[in-house]
Amino acid sequence: MRSSLARRVIGVAAAALTAAALNSAPPAVAADAPYDVLVFSKTAGFRHDSIPAGIQLIRDLGAANSFTVTATEDSSQFTTTNLAKYETVVFLNTTGDVLNATQQTAFESYVRGGGGYVGIHSASDTEYDWSFYGELVGTYFTSHPAIQQATVRVENRAHPATAHLAPAWTRTDEWYNFRGSVRSTARVLATLDESSYSGGSMGADHPHTWCKTIQGGRSFYTGSGHTQSSYTEAGFRAMVLGGIRYTANRADADCRPENGYTTLYNGSTTGWSQAGPGGFTNSDNTLTSFDGQGLLWNSAREYRSYSLKLDWRMPGDDNSGVFVGFPASSDPNSAMANGYEVQIDATDTADRTTGAVYGFKGADLTARDAALNPPGEWNTFELLVEGERLQVFLNGTRVNDFTNTDPARSLTSGHIGIQNHGTGDDVSFRNIRIKELGGVVTRTGPITGASGKCVDVNGGSSADGAKVQLWTCNSGVNQRWTVNGSTLRALDKCMEVSGTANGAAVRLWTCNGSGGQNWTTGANGSLVNPQSGKCLDANGGSSADGTQLIVWSCHGGTNQRWTLP
Repeated sequence: MRSSLARRVIGVAAAALTAAALNSAPPAVAADAPYDVLVFSKTAGFRHDSIPAGIQLIRDLGAANSFTVTATEDSSQFTTTNLAKYETVVFLNTTGDVLNATQQTAFESYVRGGGGYVGIHSASDTEYDWSFYGELVGTYFTSHPAIQQATVRVENRAHPATAHLAPAWTRTDEWYNFRGSVRSTARVLATLDESSYSGGSMGADHPHTWCKTIQGGRSFYTGSGHTQSSYTEAGFRAMVLGGIRYTANRADADCRPENGYTTLYNGSTTGWSQAGPGGFTNSDNTLTSFDGQGLLWNSAREYRSYSLKLDWRMPGDDNSGVFVGFPASSDPNSAMANGYEVQIDATDTADRTTGAVYGFKGADLTARDAALNPPGEWNTFELLVEGERLQVFLNGTRVNDFTNTDPARSLTSGHIGIQNHGTGDDVSFRNIRIKELGGVVTRTGPITGASGKCVDVNGGSSADGAKVQLWTCNSGVNQRWTVNGSTLRALDKCMEVSGTANGAAVRLWTCNGSGGQNWTTGANGSLVNPQSGKCLDANGGSSADGTQLIVWSCHGGTNQRWTLP
């Protein structure tokens, strides 16, 4: 049955999958909590002779990794009641129109409500006239050359589907060309190197495997899987397992689109300097700490407004951290005294465990625990520095929001570094990259409440005074909000509270810089209007469509918890 887990752990069999294309496996730990997977392989077009091999693969993975498998080509299984039995649904080499309108509605509701989707190979050659399916997969198949050997470039080695792979993966398959890139809507995990084979038509950026979220649901797709032999390859088998585990919410990853980042480390340590004792080994495009206490810091330059992303993994109860906002120094204690450390530690006190700004502000432990992959698996940090504000995202979920008020420290300029804490504290890092932001930082997307409903402008009206309310999420422009500085904007106007008393209505209004249009993030996912000192609130604790949003004294209830873009 579908369920959520605060902590997810990798199955023993996944750690045992090895091949020449795989890097060293992480330590094996306890199996996942049991779950259920539906494999759907109906075809209304070309039928792949590899479907039986694919079904058997997924059955084998399930037997070794705590999930049961139901295989079907009966589209009548796509009902609300039946789909609720499964954590994820695999579209295995489906083709053509395989679901009717009623079945499509049931599946869309399932995904938007938190269900998972895995698409393998010709799953992108399916349901061309169903707009939601195109959004779910990301794009559609257009053509392919003859089966041949090619090189897959793995650009994300933190996702559970690709963490086991080397940066270059050479194999034989049928290589799809697609209608367009998915990079603006999905996190690309791997691309095809068109110089390594004949018949590619997408150029230098040819996405091949990716992941994304659709409201509460998760999607994973790979273009591999045409040949029967694919399903015997250890690398591909582990990829399918990782995609299933991610979409079934048994492993986490940052699947937000990512563009415009500059690599600081992906094998080369040029521009980095070691301060203090100990250091890092550098192998397989991975830095692993030893001894200490020291700091590997990027001495090439200081950074101001930026998004810093990096992938990290600890084998057990280990200790490390990421430092920001410190001046140049050969003494690692200078970074501790003058900058801030975002902690990596499986245990320790609340202000000194993973996601905490060490010694200053603990992470939101509920959000942190829900997003954290345990020792043995890779995690991704984003440290978003805007002025004196530092936000920490773990696998795409914000877990800390800290503002510096210490006049002896400043986040507005400084270096970045990673810590080697001491003997036995072995933490690995990969793919350190940065995106300089400059100017006013904006982010656009839905604002969702704990109820799963979206913040909505009534009727899509842009008139001053239009009601701001809760409504079922539908991707409409009246649910698309831009975080612009301290304002929240939709339809080219600002979210505004009409007064300062409890119960004051929230509405849309022409942006004018007034205090009623300023919002800051508070504790427990709250949004605070500083002028009133009160929190954005769904009136009466209701989650019904049309519920008026108001401000109310902050109390930490679920009707005051919000997720920004």
